[in-house]
Parts: sequence; C-alpha cells; structure tokens
Amino acid sequence: MNRIPFEEVQQQLARVLCKLGFSVDRAGASARLFAETTCDGVYTHGINRFPRYVATIRNGSVVIDAEPKRLAGFGALERWDGQHGPGNLNALAMTDRALALSREHGVGCVALGNTNHWMRGGTYGWQAAEAGSIGICWTNTMPNLPPWGSVERVIGNNPLVVAVPRAAGPVVLDMAMSQFSYGTLESYRKRDQLLPVDGGFDADGNLTRDPAAIEKSWRPLPVGYWKGSGLSIVLDMMAAMMTLGQATHQLSHDPVFECGISQMFLAINPEAFGPEPRITQIADEIIASLHNAKPATAGKPVRYPGEETLRIRAENRELGLPVDPAVWSEILST
Repeated sequence: MNRIPFEEVQQQLARVLCKLGFSVDRAGASARLFAETTCDGVYTHGINRFPRYVATIRNGSVVIDAEPKRLAGFGALERWDGQHGPGNLNALAMTDRALALSREHGVGCVALGNTNHWMRGGTYGWQAAEAGSIGICWTNTMPNLPPWGSVERVIGNNPLVVAVPRAAGPVVLDMAMSQFSYGTLESYRKRDQLLPVDGGFDADGNLTRDPAAIEKSWRPLPVGYWKGSGLSIVLDMMAAMMTLGQATHQLSHDPVFECGISQMFLAINPEAFGPEPRITQIADEIIASLHNAKPATAGKPVRYPGEETLRIRAENRELGLPVDPAVWSEILST
C-alpha cells in the first residue's frame, strides 16, 4: 500500500470530479467524504470505491448537479426527492436537515427517495453524534443477499447506522445485514486470507470461511441467520414506504447501475428536555462496564462500536492514507 497525504488525496479526487463537471465546492465536499472514509479505516468504501463512483457518473446514474428537493412535511417528518444526485452529498444534506428538525421538535425524520449509494453509512452517524444528537439511518440496496431459506438474491445488504454522542468519543455502529460486506470479502480474498468466522455458503451450500467461494456463490451469511434476513426486509419496507420510492426488488443487480434507492435519516436531540449532565454519565458508565468485562482473549479488551476509529484516524492523518497502488494509478490517470 502507498501512503498518500490526506490533502493530496482530497485534491486529486476533487480534480477528477471537477473534470467530470462538478462545481468546485461540490467536488471538494464529495472528495473530502471519500478521503475521510479511508482515513477512518473503512477502506472498502473510501478511495477504493471511487472508480465505481466515477463509472456511475459517466453512465448517467448519478446526476452531478442535482440536489434534494423537499416534497412534503408534517411536523418533524419530511419527505425529500434526491433527484438522482451524488449519494454522499445527498446524505450529508439530509442528515443536516434531520438535525435541524430535531433541534426544533426534539426529533427529526427525513425520508429520501431517488438517491444514489451513500458510500460509508457511518459518515452520517458520526455527523449526527458530533453535532450532539443520536443518529439512526439506513438505506436499501440492490438485491445482493438471499433471504434466509433461499439461494436467490432478492433482498439487500441494507446498511444500518446507529450513533450516540459522547464527549470522550461517539459510539457509532455501522453494520450491513451480512456477517461480512462484499467489500470485506474482496479485501480478505486479495490478502489470500480466510475469514475469522463462517461468512457465507459455497456453491454446494456449505458454510465456509473462504471469501472467494462466497463471492462466487453470491450467498453471504445474514447476521443472526434468519434475524438479519428479516431485519433487511423491514428496513427496505420502511424506507420505500416512507419515500414512496423504489424497494430493493426494483433495483438493478448491476452495482454501476444501482440508482434510485431509498434512505431514512433520524436525529434525536438528547437535550430536548433541557441540559442534563446525567446523560453523559449514563453513556460513560455503560462504556466503563464494557471495558471492565473480562476479555475472552488476554490482551484484547472489549471495545465499543467505533472505538478504534479515532486512533486509526489520527494514525492515517500522520502517516498518510493507505491507498492501493493500482487504484491510485487509475485515479491519477483519470
């Protein structure tokens, strides 16, 4: 892996986006989100995904100058049309809107239809938590996960993000509906490593830790088996029903034509009833109880979701972002 300074990465990504027709401001914002994702250690959805983003722009799936349009509202609840704009910019704007509603009503809920892939879902959880709010968001995706009891891909690997603000470091859960995302499977395969636990089925229907076999069968294992399958279904239902947009079964199976998806953004203001020091104390006590738990493996203490992010962020800011040489070469030549 090459180590490239954060600012250089952002500048190169912004250069490419400007070349594709983005305004300077929008190119810079979208590029920053990709660079921050890699900086935080989510390598599957950062710079490594940028070439696919470029492909969706070139094939017209992403309308570069489109911005979300408000369609309806009722108190703290609003429905918006993403108009097929850049997914990460749309999601950034809708998180901001949910936060604004939560400051007015205590809770804010935004349903966004006709948008595109938001890249790293955790970005918007961090955004909410760093603004002092509890954030909950999810998206449906193209059909890429078989429901429990089937071999056919008809449900989505629908990411769910739950973020809780905390002065000593937000707690941010960012999870897909499969034990391992397709990006993670690819990463393990490229390193020629087996997964740490069973991650899906091979072509013969046997559980396996072989990432290549799972990619070939298109049968990753849902988290919690039937429970993860069920959660994927209801997340898809809620997003499509609230947006009046597309559900997973209506989306393309081709990742470079995965467009017109449906997303939900919720923000809850913990101080809606007024400043309450006990809120911070509760969060810290919960984290302390986790850290005090006896580890299953000596030297590996229990961690809360997102705990490693700040350490990885600081390390990558200092040393430079780890970038696949082939991906970086492709970006430089674009």
